[in-house]
Parts: sequence; structure tokens; C-alpha cells
Amino acid sequence: MITLLASASLSLAFSLFLTPVFIRIFKRLAWGQFINVDTPDAHHVKRGTPTMGGIVILLAVLFGYFVSALLTREPPTISGLLVLFLMTGLGVVGFIDDFMKVHKERSLGLSPVAKIVGQVIVGIVFALLAIQFPNKQGETPASTQISFIRDLPFDFLSWGLVFGIIAFVVWICLIVMTTSNAVNLTDGLDGLAPGSSILAIGSFVIIGFWQFNQSCANVTLDTDVLDKCYDVRDPLDLAVVAATIVGALIGFLWWNTNPAKIFLGDTGSLALGGALAALAILARTELLLILIGGIFVIVAGQVAVQLTYFKLTKGKRIWRASPLHHHFEMKGWAEVTIVVRFWIIAGLFVAGAVGSFYLEWLSR
Repeated sequence: MITLLASASLSLAFSLFLTPVFIRIFKRLAWGQFINVDTPDAHHVKRGTPTMGGIVILLAVLFGYFVSALLTREPPTISGLLVLFLMTGLGVVGFIDDFMKVHKERSLGLSPVAKIVGQVIVGIVFALLAIQFPNKQGETPASTQISFIRDLPFDFLSWGLVFGIIAFVVWICLIVMTTSNAVNLTDGLDGLAPGSSILAIGSFVIIGFWQFNQSCANVTLDTDVLDKCYDVRDPLDLAVVAATIVGALIGFLWWNTNPAKIFLGDTGSLALGGALAALAILARTELLLILIGGIFVIVAGQVAVQLTYFKLTKGKRIWRASPLHHHFEMKGWAEVTIVVRFWIIAGLFVAGAVGSFYLEWLSR
């Protein structure tokens, strides 16, 4: 608990007090946001606002996690390091995309194919590492079984070792790509993605701490809670990492709320999506992620439906714009109103997910 509080406090202090320093640095480097011509008119006043704010969040998380580990003498776990690896790896992909935008002075960076290739490479390395490093109980950070609130009976290895590993890697890459791109699509208004991510990632503080208290490593065979315990490798450290990310996001959100002084950029949105995916995979709550990140699912789903309908009908639209928050802007809603209402929706989804997690334990 001390490590959790220390890590979250350090990352919060880093992002809250040092973000203005990075804003000044990014302005000197001319790392400003470029705006698409087809975005709402209100967005054109944001042109030139410093972007790549995800760098601040990544540095804050790394600072908070490792410094707290030194102060409390609690060594990092492989699960915590894997979350940081996926978060940082996708952050690097986003940074390349952002850097190309500011270098070429246009709103397009990496091509969609190149961005997906980068996500897949990072996802493959993460997936292969996540089924290594068994502990004394033989638990690896990730499981080859598909999980909901805990592992389900379906195991990829039942298809054979080679084909099962390939299928597992494909499954992990699918989770990584969909989650990171969904958060990326949601990052369109001041504070929208960071605020929603605070709620979604914050749920893993609760989930990880509860899994630690009910870990199978802490019960004996003759207890009546054996069927309720969780086979998760490092649940407490997953809670620590989640709290560290939340702390960094809270500090960053102070400067990212409307009118934003700095934007996440793809550096931040892809990194946050990677962190969310990694936490769900390692906490054995993969399918529960659909509910935890419900607001991201809605936004990404609306984009997919709009794009499909547009192509099938040769130019017709269901909504005025996509992603969904731009549709409400076109209808005349104030940006702050949209953001706060989306936060409320995100909070309701997270509450439903955490409630479902707890009710599943009670039902056992």
C-alpha cells in the first residue's frame, strides 16, 4: 500500500509541476498541433498548441514507479515491467507519428498500415514475453486462456503448442490494436481521453488490490475460499502501476482541460491504450475490458459504422461527423459539455465493470 501511494504521488507531482516546463520546451522546438481542414471551426484556434504531451505522462509514470521502488525497497515485478513495456512501446510508435506531423507540418504522420505494423511488432514481443517468467507456483504474467473476470475454460494451447502460441499472439495483438486505436480515436477534445482513461485505468487499482487480497498464493487447500481466489501473477504491482498512471494523468489533466495548454498526441493516446490493454491481459480480465473501456468502444464503434456506411452508400453519412464527439460539436454542443457527459458515461461503464467483477466473486 505504501508503494502504491508513493508511486501515485510521485507521478502526480512530476506531471503537475513539470508539464509547464515541457510546454515551454515543446514551443521552442515548434512541436505544435496541426488541424485537419474538415474538423469543426472551433478547433482551428488550437493550431500550434504543443502536442506530444504523452512524453510527460510516460516520464512521470517511469519516474513514479522506479523511484517509489527504490524508496520502499520493493523491487519491480515482471508484470509491472510488462505493462510499462507495452505502454512505452506504443508510445514510441505514437511519437514517430507525432514527430512526422510536426516535421512535415501537416496533420498526417505515419500511414495507417505503418502504424498498425508498429503496434503489431510491439504486441508480438509483449505477448511472447508475457507467457515466460513463471513464478514458484508456475504462474506466468499472462495466460494462454481467454479471460473474462478470470480465466475461462478455453485454452489456445488445446490446439497444439505451435498453432496455440500463434493463435494466442494474434489474440493479444488484436486486443492491443483495438484498445490503443480506440483511445486514440477518443482523443479529440480537451481532456476527453485523459479523463476517461483515469476512470478506466483506475478500475485496475481496485481490481488488482482485490485480487491481491484474494490471491490463490495466500490460501491453503483446506479453506472454503479456494474456488474464489485469483490466479494472477503480480496483482498488487498491477495495482501500483495503474495508480501510477492515474497519478500522472491527474497531474497532466490540470493542463489539458479546456482550453488545453498541451495535447496528448498519438504519443499519449497510444501509450494509454497500451497500458489499458496490458492491465486487462495480465489481470485476466480481457473480455471485461469491453465494459471497463465502454466509452472507447462506443467511439470506435461509431467510427467503424460511419466509415462502413459511407463506403457502402458512396458518400452518405449516419452522423454529421465522426468520431462521435465531433458529431455533437456539429450539433452545437459546447466542448466542455461533451467532455463532461462522456466522462459520466465512462464512469458508469467502469462502475458496471467493477460491480460485475465483485458480483462474480460473491456468486462463488
